[in-house]
Amino acid sequence: MTKFDKKILPSRHVTEGPARAPHRSYMYAMGLSEDEIHQPLIGVATCWNEAAPCNIALNRQAQSVKMGVKEAGGTPREFTTITVTDGIAMGHEGMRSSLASREAIADTVELTMRGHCYDALVGLAGCDKSLPGMMMAMVRLNVPSVFIYGGSILPGRFQGKDVTVQDVFEAVGRHQAGANSDEELRALEKVACPSAGACGGQFTANTMACVSEAVGLALPNSSGAPAPYESRDAYGTASGEAVMNLLDKRIRARDVVTLKSLENAARVVACTGGSTNAGLHLPAIAHEAGLEFFLDDVCEIFKDTPYFVDLKPGGQYVAKDLYEVGGVPVVMKELRKIGMIHEDCITATGRSMGEELDLIEREADGQVIYPAASPITKTGGVVGLKGNLAPQGAIVKVAGMSEEEQVFSGPARVFENEEEAFEAVKMRSYKEGEVIVIRNEGPAGGPGMREMLATTAALSGQGMGKKVALITDGRFSGATRGFCVGHVGPEAAHGGPIALIQDGDVITINAITGELSVDLSDDDLAKRKDAWAGPRETIYASGALWKYAQLVGETYKGAVTHPGAEAERHVYADL
Repeated sequence: MTKFDKKILPSRHVTEGPARAPHRSYMYAMGLSEDEIHQPLIGVATCWNEAAPCNIALNRQAQSVKMGVKEAGGTPREFTTITVTDGIAMGHEGMRSSLASREAIADTVELTMRGHCYDALVGLAGCDKSLPGMMMAMVRLNVPSVFIYGGSILPGRFQGKDVTVQDVFEAVGRHQAGANSDEELRALEKVACPSAGACGGQFTANTMACVSEAVGLALPNSSGAPAPYESRDAYGTASGEAVMNLLDKRIRARDVVTLKSLENAARVVACTGGSTNAGLHLPAIAHEAGLEFFLDDVCEIFKDTPYFVDLKPGGQYVAKDLYEVGGVPVVMKELRKIGMIHEDCITATGRSMGEELDLIEREADGQVIYPAASPITKTGGVVGLKGNLAPQGAIVKVAGMSEEEQVFSGPARVFENEEEAFEAVKMRSYKEGEVIVIRNEGPAGGPGMREMLATTAALSGQGMGKKVALITDGRFSGATRGFCVGHVGPEAAHGGPIALIQDGDVITINAITGELSVDLSDDDLAKRKDAWAGPRETIYASGALWKYAQLVGETYKGAVTHPGAEAERHVYADL
């Protein structure tokens, strides 16, 4: 067992020397021995709560992490932070809290680590925003860090088929259209989510879990096993041991998270048809390391990465199926075969990504993971768009769509918020061929950049997912399918062109050429800008969401709320 020199560790400020006797007395009060007090103190942060199945198993999993830390000569200190669970927050005012919670998670983990002078961090997260929030904190603090995902939910079974919560959202649309009864809807909702764990498709949680491995912060294959599998305990223990190894080797989070490793992560998002939200979270993680990796950069990688992993919502399979055929390591091994992985990136094991992939014996199964050389489609499942309607860019998920379906032109039907749009969808008062525009839902203007799953799922449930397009300065759930463009920037509240669109303006979306434009001249847009009444007032004039709206920056930079590593004058781990 390694003996650690506390002279260079942050925890010396609370455990060493006569002046710290009062601090040590608190530690004795919690049952720590003298040896444990003078070992490195390791933060074990979880997002455990009773809000949703994504988080409910994290408390138990943290215990195995703590065992691993202890076995490797560290003293684990468990603490919790918040989550806002999108499945519960979806479709109402609660969704405004979701993206803001990412910043709150990063901030609270930072403050806890700083306040108690912990030397390293193992972070466990389950729900969408808790994954990037936890990874942002790791990079911000720049301590030795290991991320571990709580695992996905098992699929439900309904009428002989695997189902997920996405099927329930879409069933609401079918119910509104009279295609299923109250009884059928009730029967589906009772079986769709049968266990602990995060949503099973390649929605935001599983996308960011894949990112955690691809970027090097999580142990290889640790994100795959579903939450109820007790085999997750072994990954927890190994993660606790791994963080002590990183501490010994002085490998910190920013040694792991580099421009190259972020590019690896973007490749994995693209080839798995991952959530468009990765286009928001990868720039935010990069920001914590002082790196410029904006939406444009992410989309450039998406553009030339083949899509070869057949996962819901664009494909057929769920996270459990990916795990059973070898998980993210096999996916990355396929990317390596076509020269799309930086092999020299360091990982949570202390070894390089190339060394880790050399250990992987399994090959693509041809059903869940296709060979990268013969992909499902030649370009990634997520595409960046630009044009006079989105000068700062936008993003669309095209996984599972034919080329023909990736071009759409039609008259605008403008809604000032999601509720208005959902009501129109519910009443079937929109027309086939229209481009539904939902504005004032950006990070500042919402506030909170809500996801539109209730609206898009209702459209799909009505069988109209391919007959209309939808654009917004808000976001879409990773479970969204259909031609739905999000992250349009600048947002309406900042006077972006989306604020100036009127009913009937002809909008063109072309995911093949990367275009999002409106049939208006620069002069037309300038005149409308001069006549624009300014941002819509919201009801959020105080509290956390007001504060968030004041601080939040542009979507294409990750919707972050502080200057990031580029402006910092110290690194926590060196204090």
